[in-house]
Amino acid sequence: MKNHLVPLHQIAHARTGDKGSRSNISVIAYRKEDFPILQRELTEEKVKAHFGFRNPSAVKRYDLPNLQALNFVIDDLLDGGVNLSLNLDSHGKSLSYWLLSMEINAN
Repeated sequence: MKNHLVPLHQIAHARTGDKGSRSNISVIAYRKEDFPILQRELTEEKVKAHFGFRNPSAVKRYDLPNLQALNFVIDDLLDGGVNLSLNLDSHGKSLSYWLLSMEINAN
């Protein structure tokens, strides 16, 4: 089967939060039938690599099948947190938008 790459935002949306240098990003499938694609394509390794330019120390994924969602806790992504960082664009919604730009195989 040939890869059919699409940006993640075509099949999911996201919510985010942060505490200190830890970011919490949830990715939620629009349709129940797309949740298995998220589970297959959004591994801890792939998400860590996608944020590689920020050098996160760890990524932990939590599956929430009743919500058709994956929750990612990403450590050392935020330069110490909103109040300590001069890089304010790397917080909150902009981090979830960056993850939603990731191309995934939608087959």
